[in-house]
Amino acid sequence: MVELSDEMLLDSYHRAIELHLEHDFIALLLAEIRKRNLHSPDHAVLH
Repeated sequence: MVELSDEMLLDSYHRAIELHLEHDFIALLLAEIRKRNLHSPDHAVLH
């Protein structure tokens, strides 16, 4: 994850949500977003 730019990370997160990818993968992306103190998207809800 370190090699991803902030922009690429956020884009990947948005696309993962749109494509309904695995919850664990989305959670991993979200954890990295929070670790970097980036703004997490409001529309994303993990169940």
